[in-house]
Amino acid sequence: MNRLGLLSSSFSLNLWSDLHSMWQYAFMQHAFEAGSIVAIVAGMVGYFVVIRRLSFAAHALSHAGFAGAAGAVLMNLNPLFGLLIFTGGGGLAMAALGKKAASRDVQIGNVLAFMLGLGVLFISLYKGYATEAYSLLFGEILGISSGNVTLTWIAALVIICAVALLYRRLLFTSLDEDVAEARGISMLGMNIIFMLLISLAVSIAVQVVGVLLIFALLVTPASIAQRLTKHPLQGIGLSITVALVATWIGLFTSYYVPYPVSFFIVSVVFIAYLIVRLVQFLQHTGKAQPASD
Repeated sequence: MNRLGLLSSSFSLNLWSDLHSMWQYAFMQHAFEAGSIVAIVAGMVGYFVVIRRLSFAAHALSHAGFAGAAGAVLMNLNPLFGLLIFTGGGGLAMAALGKKAASRDVQIGNVLAFMLGLGVLFISLYKGYATEAYSLLFGEILGISSGNVTLTWIAALVIICAVALLYRRLLFTSLDEDVAEARGISMLGMNIIFMLLISLAVSIAVQVVGVLLIFALLVTPASIAQRLTKHPLQGIGLSITVALVATWIGLFTSYYVPYPVSFFIVSVVFIAYLIVRLVQFLQHTGKAQPASD
């Protein structure tokens, strides 16, 4: 149920008053806290997802997570634990089966098909209404508990520390796999580590935008950043900024408009992406025009 439907708040021109009105509710505080953490992680990991051409993998892992959540519900466990286990297992399988980028899509597709089959099986075996598992399809950030916020913090710290420690290796293996392997870097080992990082990032991002909309935070902000700057650190910073702004706007808007938060977040990042593409197209057209004359 959309908690915002229970509120009788109306938007005013006093931004400070509007923010104060939102922050009096604990669930909005939890939503902003978890959403900000997830946006930072998604923006950071998403940048490497884009330059490593692993967008399909992020999408596939989110579906694997849904299968895990359905299995957890079947065993009367917290869906988040099933989500983590299945995304982790799926990530390991994808890394082991698809060592090189050229063969990755086929292997990822095979793992995705198997995971979706398990998800269908688990849902069919469950006799009740799997509300918690189904909520992961579109995200349920407004219903996130303080316990899940804590788990999100822990997962985020693990990801941020891992990326900081492995930054140079991640960047090197992302830009040129063959040269990195020739220099003695284990591509299998780096693929496994990075797929586990994606798995963890997907698991916490699903709470915000859901399984079906995972691209909104993991891929689109990073795609925007990659088009605007070629410097990796600047790209990561810009990707995080876009994800944060989209999440904040989505949460703020959904407080006053009774529609899903994930819809607004997806809309903001997609519109931003279209604007960037349009501006670059017009710039390219403007530069090419004198030459044609």
